[in-house]
Amino acid sequence: MIQEVKSYHGVEYDARHGGPFDRGSADSWYGRPWLPHYYREGTATSERVDLADMTVEEILAYSAGYNYNEDFGGKKDYD
Repeated sequence: MIQEVKSYHGVEYDARHGGPFDRGSADSWYGRPWLPHYYREGTATSERVDLADMTVEEILAYSAGYNYNEDFGGKKDYD
């Protein structure tokens, strides 16, 4: 299995689809507010884990994904 990794501020994050880093970057991309969550497997095809049930590491990964897109990504153009 190939694992996608993103590096942000010297830390490497698992950027798998549905994971905390991925969901953070997606929320930023779509202009959604910072609201940590992720999916145990694929996005919307598995159990969703919300902030209250996330570990500190998962919240940090979500935040890193959100901030990574704020710094380097774009925003969805709805026009």
